[in-house]
Amino acid sequence: MTRVIPRTVSGRVGLALLLLVVLIALTGTWFAPHDPNRTLAAPYTPPSGRLPLGADFLGRDVLSRVLSGGRSVLLYSGLATLLAYAGGLTIGLVAGYSRSWLDSVLMRVVDVLLSFPALVFLLLLATAAGRGIGSVVIASAVVQLPPIARIVKTAALEQSVRGYVEAAVARGESTFSVLRREILPNISRTLAADIGLRFTWSVLLIASVNFLGLGLQPPAADWGLMVSENRGGAALNPSAMLIPAALLGVLTLAINLLGDDMSGGDR
Repeated sequence: MTRVIPRTVSGRVGLALLLLVVLIALTGTWFAPHDPNRTLAAPYTPPSGRLPLGADFLGRDVLSRVLSGGRSVLLYSGLATLLAYAGGLTIGLVAGYSRSWLDSVLMRVVDVLLSFPALVFLLLLATAAGRGIGSVVIASAVVQLPPIARIVKTAALEQSVRGYVEAAVARGESTFSVLRREILPNISRTLAADIGLRFTWSVLLIASVNFLGLGLQPPAADWGLMVSENRGGAALNPSAMLIPAALLGVLTLAINLLGDDMSGGDR
């Protein structure tokens, strides 16, 4: 049975932090004291009673933008990770189990994609597809697909020679059934450890492209975009940059702690 409550201290800490950040991201807009796009003070006004986290580079309330900027991070990074895993899992399972010419063809394509630096390839894809967050999400998924496919292939290949898989084949079960019922459940711990890393990469890649102006466009409230927008005023009002950066860091840390716990099995 799949564990719901982590069994390690680090796993419980990761779960608690993840729930906290997700709660802020999903419900923050309800508690934002001001319109996140409204100018209320001079640029980089320090924290005060009216503006607890001060103002950003356009004089907007940092607290309101922080509370409103988490949904886009969860949505776009999660979607990119989901798309990457959908493609990488399919390719990896087929390549790891088929042991035929299909394996060679699929993995040669993966090797070609792996030969490109991730960020450069992402920028090329995003630029070719046109400016916008949709193209950035798809490009981020394509960039992460090759390493996922390799990890899944290695894990599936190891499981495909086990006795229970050979017994299933001898019983006449279909390839889909063997992959779904025999191989996939037994590589789930490996995937659980990797998915946290992939989500972290999605956050970093999408934030990097947003920084270059190819993804989300102002005045969108987004934690990654806030970091790039307010870096010039770090000395005047550091909270405008540090608070969203800290939330991004906590989110990625929490997912990785939870993934490590899930991959460790019973301890």
